[in-house]
Amino acid sequence: MDLLKNLFKGDKVIWIIFLLLCLVSVIEVFSASSTLTYKSGDHWRPITMHIVLMAVGAIVVLIVHNIPCRWFKTFILLLPISWILLISVFVIGAFTNGARRWIDLGFFQFQPSEVAKMATIISVAYILSRMQEEKEANPKAFRYILIITGISCLFIFTENLSTAVLLALSVFLMMYIGRIPFRQLGKLLAVGVGALIIGLATIKYVPADTWDKIGIHRMVTWQSRLNNHFDTSIVPPEKFDIDGDAQIAHANIAIATSNILGKGPGNSVQRDFLSQAFSDFIYAIIIEELGLVGGTIVAFLYIWLLMRIGKIARNCDKPYYAFLVMGIGFLLVTQAMFNMLVAVGIMPVTGQPLPLISKGGTSTLINCAYIGMVLSISRHVNELKKQEAQAAQAAIEKQEEQIQGANLN
Repeated sequence: MDLLKNLFKGDKVIWIIFLLLCLVSVIEVFSASSTLTYKSGDHWRPITMHIVLMAVGAIVVLIVHNIPCRWFKTFILLLPISWILLISVFVIGAFTNGARRWIDLGFFQFQPSEVAKMATIISVAYILSRMQEEKEANPKAFRYILIITGISCLFIFTENLSTAVLLALSVFLMMYIGRIPFRQLGKLLAVGVGALIIGLATIKYVPADTWDKIGIHRMVTWQSRLNNHFDTSIVPPEKFDIDGDAQIAHANIAIATSNILGKGPGNSVQRDFLSQAFSDFIYAIIIEELGLVGGTIVAFLYIWLLMRIGKIARNCDKPYYAFLVMGIGFLLVTQAMFNMLVAVGIMPVTGQPLPLISKGGTSTLINCAYIGMVLSISRHVNELKKQEAQAAQAAIEKQEEQIQGANLN
């Protein structure tokens, strides 16, 4: 018991949520990897590789959560490194699924955008903590945060628009809780909404041939996704082309045939037709197999995670720890929300995996590092509470001794 207590430090609820998400991941990725099984010819290889990756991720959590949280400020050094890696992607990046997002090391592919997200969140938390004043944050903090986040998003968005939007939204929420003046946030929100409208209109109405001529091929993909998502025309069932947009169609079928309790783990039908059933559309498979009840429970785990992180942030003694842990919470839960909204057809396809559940490489390890950082900060908070309790107990004992001494006199 003492060994487990020393091994699993920090907030116990965070540990429970993490382990539950890992359990769901192993079960559902095993079920959803039928296309990988078919390609490899090995029934066990995809899930074996995933379990190994999850085990490595668990080791990452154990290592990071034992790092004193004051050391996380040094991770700011990752920011310029991540920018160099993002630039390198344009030159030597591996071309996969229609985009250059990975650097191939031969034995392993990793996404520099994941490193950039982490470095940006850490840097923003540091700026917010250093520039707090009596009533609100120093207005200069807004400028510094915009520069850092703008550079990161600029390097990311050409090949991964949804990740850039996810990072920008998370930073905006951090600035809100970081007491950035409302007038600055209001202007940023207005500019952001305006830019989003103009961007969507540009993507939607500029002919695809134009994008091909100037070499921005991702715009054609985004245009197709927008057109499919906002197409409200009614197509008769007999004329519906299920292969024209197979991922959305089969995800909808998976959810529509799920019922309350689902078909049971391992009994999915649509996993054989969804090419990204184990990644971008795994939430549809979760609903198909575990039903609306299972889908709701998985969504609740992320909400519970954010609530628990909020409780940790409220008990932090230093603003940096509070801003960092909340930034991590916003990033994880917002990404989960993106994935779920895409799976149920509310948002256009974005290509965001479900954190800690989808099959992945870099994203899984980075997400595990996030959990380790949250646990490290929660461990610091627990130690503070213990010290405060001991100080209070010592004060009570001293007061009792003084009373006894006064009575003897």
